[in-house]
Amino acid sequence: MGFTVTDEIPAVDELVELYRTVGWTAYAADPARLLAAVRASHTVLTARSETGTLIGLLRTVSDGLTIVYIQDILITPSQQRAGIGGTLLDAVIARTDGIRQMVLLTDDEAAQRAFYESRGFTEAHDIAPNPLRSFVLLR
Repeated sequence: MGFTVTDEIPAVDELVELYRTVGWTAYAADPARLLAAVRASHTVLTARSETGTLIGLLRTVSDGLTIVYIQDILITPSQQRAGIGGTLLDAVIARTDGIRQMVLLTDDEAAQRAFYESRGFTEAHDIAPNPLRSFVLLR
């Protein structure tokens, strides 16, 4: 494995670079707010290359008991499909084993669905016997 996973809050310049690299420019536009949001997260896991470069991040928002929401999971594009996202996701799933439900929103892409389903997630409208709905208010 050419990377390490740790619990840490990266430096603001590293965060901004990672969020910009994946195209999440709304987050990167306000570095102080981004850093404050990451610091306020329930869990922050990072992936670093062998040279120490930040190449991945997963952060959650949670009450720690009944629900955990995966807010961000980002992998530098050049490092995607190298097992980093799966390692980060597996680590947070293991750490939140006693929490009743885990929720996330993601892009509507077949690869995204396959990735999350491979980790046991079910798309909301596929929940049986009563499908769920998801609502979002973006500001």
